[in-house]
Amino acid sequence: MTSEEIKELNAARENLVKRRREMTRQIAEAPLPSVEMAEELSKILNAIEALDRALNEAGHPYMSQSVVDQMRGEI
Repeated sequence: MTSEEIKELNAARENLVKRRREMTRQIAEAPLPSVEMAEELSKILNAIEALDRALNEAGHPYMSQSVVDQMRGEI
């Protein structure tokens, strides 16, 4: 897998994480969340897990920028 493909997978994961946050906010704010909202959240979570597996298989497991920064500070 090329470095460009790794960047694309990471960008896709970050976008899904943003969508996950939006969905959880919507569910939390709804007086009675719909089943459709829960199903969409489940699909988003599954997609994030699939991207994590693809990154792991490529030898580039996902790490948040804060973890990367922390590791660099320890070196």
